[in-house]
Amino acid sequence: MTSTATGTADSIRSIGILGAGRVGAALARRSVAAGYDVRIATAKPASEISLLAEIVTPGATAVDAAELAGTDLTIVAIPLRKYRDLDPAHFAGRAVVDVMNYWAPTDGEQADFEADHRTSSEIVQDHLAGSLLVKAFNHIGYHDLEADHRPAGAADRRALAVAGDHEEVRGAVAGVIDRLGFDAVDAGPLAAGRALQPGTEIFNGSHSAARLHGLLVEACAGARV
Repeated sequence: MTSTATGTADSIRSIGILGAGRVGAALARRSVAAGYDVRIATAKPASEISLLAEIVTPGATAVDAAELAGTDLTIVAIPLRKYRDLDPAHFAGRAVVDVMNYWAPTDGEQADFEADHRTSSEIVQDHLAGSLLVKAFNHIGYHDLEADHRPAGAADRRALAVAGDHEEVRGAVAGVIDRLGFDAVDAGPLAAGRALQPGTEIFNGSHSAARLHGLLVEACAGARV
């Protein structure tokens, strides 16, 4: 069962973003605009990306990846093929958002995901054992993150789903989604993230909260058949 999420925006004050590509940068800019303390990191030392961050994500602070542990929420926005490079110990006990997608036509087939019936986020959660991982922001393009945000209550406000096995983290991330300018819809457990993956109607379109909720209910019913 899904529902419109009503997360607490105040529970997240600082956001760490691992990945400075198009998606990571767009999320950093939106998060800065929404008033969050934003830190951004890559596999490189902070000194090597500080100028890039200054130009591409003004207002965000470039840090070493290890320093993201000091933020309330970590968003992982790296190419999915690199997920095994993440040290599980660095994410233990931390709220983590997986925005990555497995898209074989674009990125090539990857054995980890071809041979496993689970969703990509469940596989990432298995690797990052001990983290509190949710799936969100994966079914919106980086350009739409900055073009489609609207104030709360706007008739044309777009909705984004959040799926995860940790209800409290889902609620907190829902608050972030709302603050960034989108309606949040609670998709339920992490396995429900299958309905958000590439090729699905949710992934391929832009939906209101009511429509997104309906699509998630349909997907849930279909999974039980």
